[in-house]
Amino acid sequence: MGMTDPIADMLTRIRNAGMARHAKLDMPSSKIKEAVANVLMEQGYVKNVKVTPDDKQGVLRIYLKYGADEKPVINEIKRVSTPGCRVYVKNDEIPQVKNGLGCAILSTSKGVLPDAEARKSEVGGEVLCTVW
Repeated sequence: MGMTDPIADMLTRIRNAGMARHAKLDMPSSKIKEAVANVLMEQGYVKNVKVTPDDKQGVLRIYLKYGADEKPVINEIKRVSTPGCRVYVKNDEIPQVKNGLGCAILSTSKGVLPDAEARKSEVGGEVLCTVW
């Protein structure tokens, strides 16, 4: 897989860090990864997101969030659209994740948005991932 799909790589890192109970993780930054991380933060799935410049593309640091039982707040985070198979939806086809308990993250003409905001703004787009 490797870097052909940076978002899949990002999600795998988040998953692994959560299973290993890490407080934070670092990865090479990019506009899209930063945007996805910020939606995860706004939706309460991660604690904080910081970008530190370096001599390359910068470092994206994600601070993970755990529940009272020390379990990661993120139960599952899945890639939906992939470079080999893009998944686009119209605003009235945006999927519900776990009956609305989860969240789909979309790349839209108005930026990277959680499903509820995309529905409200009446924009569809590419379904990057789902999380719950």
